Amino acid sequence: MEREQWNSQIGFVLAAVGSAIGLGNIWRFSYMTYKHGGGAFLIPYLTALFTVGIPLLILEFAIGHERIGSAPLAFTKINKKWEWLGWWSVTFVMFGIVLYYISIISWCLNYFIKSFSLAWGNDPNSYFFNQFLAISKSPFELKGIVTPVFFGVAIIWFINWAIVYRGVKKGLEVANKIFMPLLLVLTAILVFWSLTLDGAGAGIKAYLKPDFTMLATPKIWIDAFSQIFFTLSLGFGIMIAYASYLPEKANLTRGAYFTALINSGYSIFAGFAVFAVLGFMAASQGQEISNVVSESIGLAFVAYPKALSIMPGGNIFGAVFFLCLVVAGISSSISIVESFTSAVVDKFGIGRKTFVTILCILGFIGSIIFTTNAGLFWLDIADHFFTHYGLLIVATAECLLVGWLFHIKIIRQHINKISSIKVGAGWEFFIKIFTPAVLLGLLAMDFYNELSKPYGSYSWTAVVLIGILWLLINLVIAFILASRPWKTQHHKIKGRGEIQE
Repeated sequence: MEREQWNSQIGFVLAAVGSAIGLGNIWRFSYMTYKHGGGAFLIPYLTALFTVGIPLLILEFAIGHERIGSAPLAFTKINKKWEWLGWWSVTFVMFGIVLYYISIISWCLNYFIKSFSLAWGNDPNSYFFNQFLAISKSPFELKGIVTPVFFGVAIIWFINWAIVYRGVKKGLEVANKIFMPLLLVLTAILVFWSLTLDGAGAGIKAYLKPDFTMLATPKIWIDAFSQIFFTLSLGFGIMIAYASYLPEKANLTRGAYFTALINSGYSIFAGFAVFAVLGFMAASQGQEISNVVSESIGLAFVAYPKALSIMPGGNIFGAVFFLCLVVAGISSSISIVESFTSAVVDKFGIGRKTFVTILCILGFIGSIIFTTNAGLFWLDIADHFFTHYGLLIVATAECLLVGWLFHIKIIRQHINKISSIKVGAGWEFFIKIFTPAVLLGLLAMDFYNELSKPYGSYSWTAVVLIGILWLLINLVIAFILASRPWKTQHHKIKGRGEIQE
């Protein structure tokens, strides 16, 4: 019945921050800001942080800590009929999101090596799509395996295995105590170096100067709420598992605020480096900053490499930039592997080391499809359906389960009993009404767009087989896992100090 615990509260916060800070903090946040009128994007972004992000993060911390378990175990203790929800979240994240996420980290690892020689030459766009990825014409034209990406994926999976294999204290906590300070130092180097470039001032002005007219467009609000939701790893089952490793006396709300504010603060800080480089690039080419980047993925693998080729010391700057992405990516991927591991160990009592080894081998095999010439298409479709539907449905159901089908005051009283920042009726309002309303709104808009035409102009066959069917298969697996009998006694402890009858 004993459960592993973090050595310290700071170890827990660093691990939670490590999960939250990922690739999207560096390129997706900056691209969203670039796309939506610079500083104006920060208004809906911060609104989303305090109305959805932090309340939901507090809820997930509280569920994991009060119910003492991973997502499936915690939901079982709330309502036995909802165990499947916990399994679905950790299953499609493990056998969906992390499979392609690790392939992107592999791209970053490869570009870290390529930075030293600026291997992409004078046309980074052609190099990335036609030479490095050698993309085929359609999702089902697999052709072969892209060798550098394949070996990068193998290396990243090995690192994930080596960290999670060692457990919570010796693996996850130690790794994040190294990764997070390293990431901050590397990012600081990028920011202060980029500020010395010609044209950096214009880039920073574009970053901070708000175009308030953009606030009247619904898209900026949709993207801001989506960014907050995804960047805090909400709906992944990760924060529930991490909080379950806290000792009985743990300051949950302070941990949630620290995690959320450090995560968002890091995104804003890293944005200075991105926009300073875009300003330099625009000045060098005699272009407007608004014409430098056309898409999110192009920011990291096309626009940045193009700037690195013409800036002084660009090879070293590039190596630091892509090393940042690798570190941020690994700190997030290990949390996904841990959330699924925690769930299986909780229910079936399997030895951690044996299971992590098997899981990482299966994960590596699953990632291979994303190392093929059609990998970018598979990644794009899978990412759309897993993040736009899977995560939103899980988080909405989570709010409805705890807010309406359970005594939310039990969770609220538990939070206030051990936390320095108390939550009141306002927090309950966000969990029961505001957050699910926002998430349902996002789902409705996505679904409406989906009905008008297939996502990304792909064929309906590709959309159904790669996106919808894959997500539903994970749902079936979740129900199968939930139907299996418990091999441990963890589920008999209802909550902290409360024995299930």
